[in-house]
Amino acid sequence: MTRPPFQGKLLIDGAWVDAADGSTLERKSPAHDKVVAVYAQAGVADAERAIAAARRAFDRGPWPHMKGAERARILRAVAEGILARKHELALMETLENGKPLAQSLAEIEGAADLWHYAATLARNLHGDSYNTLGEKTLGVLLREPIGVVSVITPWNFPFLIVSQKLPFALAAGCTAVVKPAEVTSGTTVMLGEILLAAGIPHGVVNILVGRGSVVGDVLVTHPDVDMLSFTGSTGVGKQAVAKSAQTLKKVSMELGGKNPQIIFPDCDWDAALDAAVFGIYFNAGQCCNSGSRLLVHEAIAEKFAAALVERSKLVKVGDPLVSGVQVGAITTDKQLETILSHVDGARRAGATVALGGLRMDAPGMYVEPTVVTGVTRDMAIAGEEVFGPVLAVLTFKDLDEAVELANSTLYGLSAAVWSRDFSTCLGAARRIKAGTVWINTFLEGHAELPFGGYRESGIGRELGRFATEDYTETKTLHMHLGERTDWYLPR
Repeated sequence: MTRPPFQGKLLIDGAWVDAADGSTLERKSPAHDKVVAVYAQAGVADAERAIAAARRAFDRGPWPHMKGAERARILRAVAEGILARKHELALMETLENGKPLAQSLAEIEGAADLWHYAATLARNLHGDSYNTLGEKTLGVLLREPIGVVSVITPWNFPFLIVSQKLPFALAAGCTAVVKPAEVTSGTTVMLGEILLAAGIPHGVVNILVGRGSVVGDVLVTHPDVDMLSFTGSTGVGKQAVAKSAQTLKKVSMELGGKNPQIIFPDCDWDAALDAAVFGIYFNAGQCCNSGSRLLVHEAIAEKFAAALVERSKLVKVGDPLVSGVQVGAITTDKQLETILSHVDGARRAGATVALGGLRMDAPGMYVEPTVVTGVTRDMAIAGEEVFGPVLAVLTFKDLDEAVELANSTLYGLSAAVWSRDFSTCLGAARRIKAGTVWINTFLEGHAELPFGGYRESGIGRELGRFATEDYTETKTLHMHLGERTDWYLPR
């Protein structure tokens, strides 16, 4: 791999600038151990400048007052700009994240669709009215943009996740300061270029590359920020909620998951097996929606686990720039250590590592596809998010136990049920505490369908036809018609 490192600056008030203190940050490819990007690294002063720019753009700029159709036109232009640069964006994503190039390309194309969808919502956001309050009263409900939004995104799906947030905030008329994960900032910086080319007014979107402990803290606590939209781990999310409480800003949180796929004996065997493999190895398991728990009926558990191991052996792991590779590198060295630690802990707790469990003997940060059997609900690997290509297999005896196991963690992001009996599927789905339950499929998504979790998997929902409403405040206009009299007025 030979290419000059990408050079990225900070986008503040419509201009690309260096950090106030001149700091820079390097990013190496986790697959190739080569420097692929050098960024200006924002500090506290830069974050404050960006927030001030977003505040001015909201309070005095044109964006919140534009017609929905005008904002929609710009959002559509952004979507087309993304598609025009999709191969360039996909390569940047792969170099920084380590995921296979084909997966990065699919992510970029899916993100462009979200910008198109948000454009439709920009024209459909509306309030309400009540003419049923008596002949002298008319009630009107207005929906107004909430203001300045801090958008903080993770490293596992950098471009997709910023596109689950930013276009919907913009569609509502908000302004934003965006902080991508410092290890995968490239595609978000490139998005800034696309936004400016599409005609976004200066200050409406500001982009900062920097560390969460520095820049993130400012975005979470600053009084001029009206809302925080965060995706990341549950632990960091809890800290962000606590810090944001200082200013009582609105928060939207998409956090972790320990998502079960429930396999009944009458399932479509090949489809369920394929979904189990795909569900855990997609994006190297670095996915909040990863199917990291497999709950298999005891009548088929041994046979299904054996088939799972054999199919997992066929999964191609390696250089994400090579065609046909299905699992790329682990994104950070810290995450690599975490994954291996979880596997070792499961082994010491009495589970069986039926396949994999080791770092691959190859340049770059790769983990073998891993299947852990004999897992019981009291083991850490049954309830804690591993965030890697590690599948924990548990067994159940009936529907009640399957639902109980599915609900036995603190998370509630997603789940899947596999059975040819729709009553079984629907019965389980209605009792599982999760924001999304797939029936006879897994990891499918559409812009029209809301996404988010129960319990410690998050607060609020993204996507769907109400996505823009999350970035608004509701104002009631209570109007009196005609002469008004009351007890304290002269009769």
